[in-house]
Amino acid sequence: MAAVLGVSAHYHDAAAALVVDGVIRAAVQEERLSRIKGDPNLPWRAISTCLEAAALAPGELDRVVFYEEPPVKLERILLSMLHAYPRSFRTFVRGLRAQLQGKLWVLDALADGLELPRGKVTAAAHHHSHAASAYYPSAFEHAAVLTVDGVGEWDTTVIWEGRGELVRIADWHHPHSLGLFYAAITAFLGFAVNHGEYKVMGLAAYGQPRLVDTLRAVLRLESDGSFSLEPRFFDLTGTTHLGFTGALVDLLGSPRAPGRRWDLDHVDDLHYADVAASAQALLEEALLGLARRARRDTGATALCLAGGVALNAVANARIARDAGFSDGVFVPPAAGDAGAALGAALLGARDLGDPRPPPLTTAALGPPPDVATAHLLARELGLITRRLDDLAPVVERLARGQLIGWVQGNLEFGPRALGHRSLLSSPFDVGQRERINRAVKRREPFRPLAPSVRAADAARWFDGAPNAMTPFMTTVCPVREAARDRLGAVRHRDGTARVQTVRDGAFAELLRQFEGIGDAPILLNTSLNGRDEPIVATATDAIAFFLAHPIEALVVEDVLITRSK
Repeated sequence: MAAVLGVSAHYHDAAAALVVDGVIRAAVQEERLSRIKGDPNLPWRAISTCLEAAALAPGELDRVVFYEEPPVKLERILLSMLHAYPRSFRTFVRGLRAQLQGKLWVLDALADGLELPRGKVTAAAHHHSHAASAYYPSAFEHAAVLTVDGVGEWDTTVIWEGRGELVRIADWHHPHSLGLFYAAITAFLGFAVNHGEYKVMGLAAYGQPRLVDTLRAVLRLESDGSFSLEPRFFDLTGTTHLGFTGALVDLLGSPRAPGRRWDLDHVDDLHYADVAASAQALLEEALLGLARRARRDTGATALCLAGGVALNAVANARIARDAGFSDGVFVPPAAGDAGAALGAALLGARDLGDPRPPPLTTAALGPPPDVATAHLLARELGLITRRLDDLAPVVERLARGQLIGWVQGNLEFGPRALGHRSLLSSPFDVGQRERINRAVKRREPFRPLAPSVRAADAARWFDGAPNAMTPFMTTVCPVREAARDRLGAVRHRDGTARVQTVRDGAFAELLRQFEGIGDAPILLNTSLNGRDEPIVATATDAIAFFLAHPIEALVVEDVLITRSK
């Protein structure tokens, strides 16, 4: 038996995860603790938090596993830039400096910082870490595993077979990447790469996929599931900081200026919505082809997905519906690079002889809030605090249309708030969606908001729920026809919703009591964070959010916090 720490860092969304005796004990993203959105730095805060959760000292670790192989990644970066030399001269110098100043020596930095022998610190391949993060915590013994992202070392997409261990079946390499394709469209639409891809997915529902055939010149798909990019459309050396070239502008028109206010009644923004819809449709077609190939090549009736592209909930629903995996599809809550820290830890644990962990049933793998701090700080700031003997005051406020911050238990791992660090509201009033997007989140009006529902009640309201993905909000489900008008605040334009199903705990009880006053067992659930901020982690973070945003109440465990009249 062993204690293994997994670490991801030096690209975006750094994280740490701890596996002890084959059991996942903790996992947390550095951004939640540093308060720097997408923090890429070595996650020393997250590492300390994970060790504290298991009452371990660094010296008690049997192994530390980094989520990718730095020398192999350096090789890919340098060879790619040399291939484009002399045009890539400036980025070559910048890239070489970044690698030599820290990224190449990350294993030594971890050994030094944790005061461990260098031999205890190892590295796993990037896509192997992704695959492990999806397969080992799943409930499937035999599964096809598909990992898809921008690029790791050289791999961009890999099909694996999981049968106790992970075996590589097929792979695709840089520069041919579905992640880079979607990133280029993200930048073209004026969103930030690595942070704005989900905005493209939301915008797609407002457009028509009339440009799919046009985009086939950019992303070519083959009948066997293979794909390739046309290089002339992509800036693969980073010389423009956009990810695309003038060839894409010639094909699609002028890119959208970042930060400009959206008006989906205007013809220009409708064109950009059509670009998003077309890119989304083509991505779904590509992923469906890969999933069907994985089904044929492995003979598995279950599928696990990971990598940044696996966070595309709309595509995941298409795969679950059409790819032929009768036993289901599983996507972990942190499918991107943060989750690869968990995959690296699981690979290290397997290498040391530990068993697979039990199937993952919760994303609440981070630290809990300090209730005493919440109570004391709120009183010092002149806020009103009240100990809750039951949830009736919260339910009554929700029924009156109030927005309530909800901080319960351990912090979620991954990009979704799942009832531990959430902003809650009634799901019925469409105006709540505009209020949250404009006044609270200060973000684009087309961004969808999600419903949380008790698992036992989900099938009455949503087709296909619950399933293996709904506990982690990594898929969408059609809202049943009879409920579409009623659930206006959480129903997306295409009639679907990114459903979370809840089985137990305080959140499930809140949903039950909300139904008890004559409404559905459903609440609007979005993440408790402001614009360009990470999701709150601590009680102090939550109170800071409450003071800075126009919401009516905050609940931290059993403390109800409101403003003085």
